[in-house]
Amino acid sequence: MVIIHPAGLYNKFYFKKEMVRMAVYKDNATGKWRVIYRFTDWTGKSRQTQKRGFQTKKEAVEWEREQMRISQKKLDMTFGSFVDIYRKDRKPRLKENTWNTKEVTIQTKILPYFKDRKINEIEPGDVIEWQNQMMALKDKNGKKLSPVTLKTIHAQLSAIFNHAVRYYHLPNNPAAKAGSMGSEKSGEMEFWTKDEYLRFSEAVMDKPEAYYAFEMLYWTGLRCGELLALTREDFDLEKMTVSVNKSYQRIRGRDVVTPPKTAKSVRTIRMPDFLCEEMKDYLKMLYDPEPDERIFQISKSFLHHEMDRGSKAAGVKRIRVHGLRHSHISLLIEMGFTALAIADRVGHESIDITYRYAHLFPSKQDEMADMLSMQRKADMDMANSPATAVKRGDDSADKGTDHEVSGDNEKNVKEGGQNGEVIRQERAVAE
Repeated sequence: MVIIHPAGLYNKFYFKKEMVRMAVYKDNATGKWRVIYRFTDWTGKSRQTQKRGFQTKKEAVEWEREQMRISQKKLDMTFGSFVDIYRKDRKPRLKENTWNTKEVTIQTKILPYFKDRKINEIEPGDVIEWQNQMMALKDKNGKKLSPVTLKTIHAQLSAIFNHAVRYYHLPNNPAAKAGSMGSEKSGEMEFWTKDEYLRFSEAVMDKPEAYYAFEMLYWTGLRCGELLALTREDFDLEKMTVSVNKSYQRIRGRDVVTPPKTAKSVRTIRMPDFLCEEMKDYLKMLYDPEPDERIFQISKSFLHHEMDRGSKAAGVKRIRVHGLRHSHISLLIEMGFTALAIADRVGHESIDITYRYAHLFPSKQDEMADMLSMQRKADMDMANSPATAVKRGDDSADKGTDHEVSGDNEKNVKEGGQNGEVIRQERAVAE
């Protein structure tokens, strides 16, 4: 139904027993076009919003039509419009830092390519072309995106399509049909040996806050956010334990403390005695901290700077701060601990430890081959034993046991006499 409005066109649309009213008209004061949008939300309440600043009537009408498609949840809307729906659905369910990471990927790697395409018209071939552009993309230093980054980008695109399939009746996921790109595994995992770390730690000992922070990271395998969230009440110095139950991020100038990365990340770590003594010393240095006050009032950038300074002074290769976690895990593997035990300590699933650090575990191939050879040799020896041959009714076994028959019995056996028949019957019963 179209009604003539004094300022322009006034449209009524009925969708699923809900009425959407839109008016498109020109603002005489500015010379630009505006759309007023009235609708009934999912609770039954009437709401109104507007969009102004359109240069032409055509732009205003196109926006109006797109809003109608969104209201109907029709998937002939643009990909960009569906991302708005995806954002509204998913953002409240994720940690702020997690969503911010996803948003950067969406804004920089996905929307520039698919924003204006109708979501239900995007084909697997379109995704493949996009993948090719991603794989050819280079950063400001001329380096291509890493395999892990490529896989993460594709996973985000696929997640958006999956959301449309699962909740909004998109027939299929073109990103899934196109197949993934990149790899879950990075090329080389950077970590320090114990000797390299000890040289580094000596180089940063002149700054106690940095030194004690790195000590905690290396000897416990904490994540950086877990370290920065630690408070005085997280330490039980009598039991020599530290409880991990939160994570810290600095987001847009705000201190944000959230639950840890996963449920498995909530854990209690037993500290080695020397580290416990060091933390006693560090806590004494602080000026009467509150039980719930963060004890490491430093930033991630401070830790990065100290990694630069310390590695250069110590003459060791520069690794990322997160590389200290890898270093702790590699040390535990070298000491002979199982993947399950290590996973409990660092807040991982054991299968993740096995998969990500498989190359660090000592090879069991020789041991496996030797045990298989021994098993096979035992089977062969058993098969060739006289007892086994007797069970098979092997004549050679009879010959091999003739020497055990003594005196008259031996003679009767050879002559086929009565005693020989008795012995043969006894053998038959034994079989």
